[in-house]
Amino acid sequence: MPVTTTAPALTTLCAQRLATLLDGWRVLEEADGVLVGQGSIRGTEVIAFATDPTVQGGALGVASSAAIAAATDRAVELGIPVVGVWHSGGSRLREGVSGLDGVARIFVAQTRASGKVLQVSVVLGPAAGGAAYGPALTDVVIMGPRGRIFVTGPDVVRRVTGEDVDMERLGGPDTHGRLSGVVHLAAATDDEALYAARRLVGLVGAQGQVDVRFADDDDRDPGSLVPTNDRQSYDVRPVVKALLDPGSHLELHADWAMSAVTFLGRLGGRSVGVVANDPQRIAGCLDAETGDKTGRFVQWCDAMGLPLIFLVDVPGYLPGVAQEDLGVLRRGAKLLHAYAGATVPRLTVVLRKAYGGAFIAMGSKGLGADLVLAWPGAQVDVMGASAAVEVLHRRELAAERDPQARARLVLRLAADHEATTGGL
Repeated sequence: MPVTTTAPALTTLCAQRLATLLDGWRVLEEADGVLVGQGSIRGTEVIAFATDPTVQGGALGVASSAAIAAATDRAVELGIPVVGVWHSGGSRLREGVSGLDGVARIFVAQTRASGKVLQVSVVLGPAAGGAAYGPALTDVVIMGPRGRIFVTGPDVVRRVTGEDVDMERLGGPDTHGRLSGVVHLAAATDDEALYAARRLVGLVGAQGQVDVRFADDDDRDPGSLVPTNDRQSYDVRPVVKALLDPGSHLELHADWAMSAVTFLGRLGGRSVGVVANDPQRIAGCLDAETGDKTGRFVQWCDAMGLPLIFLVDVPGYLPGVAQEDLGVLRRGAKLLHAYAGATVPRLTVVLRKAYGGAFIAMGSKGLGADLVLAWPGAQVDVMGASAAVEVLHRRELAAERDPQARARLVLRLAADHEATTGGL
């Protein structure tokens, strides 16, 4: 890969974008609409590339694809993160199958890099076809307000399916941030998207390093943010933020699969990943989408060497025909597989309740947690005590005709159940 020692004059859009992303960078290669550079982000060395939308719409040819693949390979050789800034119409039609072959080589390089170095994509314009799968193969996708990711554009969709859809609905931030889960972070401006990539590299890129600048705050009390009434809803995000070092949190997939939240942050200056149930959404139940979301997050944190913290307040898996049709078993198994196979330190804190199969999935001791803690009043059981009593003592309860007497009986049996089943 050719190397120059200085950054270019910031006359091209992709050069300006790399200058916003990187500190003290230099050009490694300029190749037919792709600019590759190397610099640093908050002290972490980084390889970055940007497609140039002013050169054939940023479409990828043989030379430009080879530059991206080589940049990814170089990042692996050096053991440093790689950030791609995407604004591309996909493979160049005029280069035919050769162009497609070049894009395939990008995919190979990204796949080989997976789990070895941090890969981040920042999508600031249309990214179609091969340029859509490029970001999709990376660890984290950040999208600016004009970012669009789709397999084929609106014109082709209209001809093939008859659907009349615009680019934003087909592949904009709302579609992929809220519905599909392709986008991890949606930013209000292009600069904010690039700054988000900088924050991410600062948290994940320098594995094992401790941020000595953190200021511990002994006045923080996450427990005060959780209602004692286990039927009362609350937002778990303030609990996560109170646990982590001040100002260090970064939420991924905030608008997708919202009954569980996934955060990056620091604890005592060390980067960690956090998974927590959010009782605001379907009471914090696990469902098919949260299986995808949390499973991939756990697997990625393990690959990046980030310890995992689970904050648990889960009544179970969301039941129903719709969930079975959506593959809750297949998709939910992703979390089980990822957690059981993880090798990083794993800590679980039961905030209020952990019932049934969801208790297992959310970082139980049996699944591999190194340490499981429970706050005062936490309940761990096959199901809630009242629900268990309704099943186990069905005949006895049915024989009691007086509603008030029946209610007292349920309370007594529930207390006995909690005392004898090994729950907390």
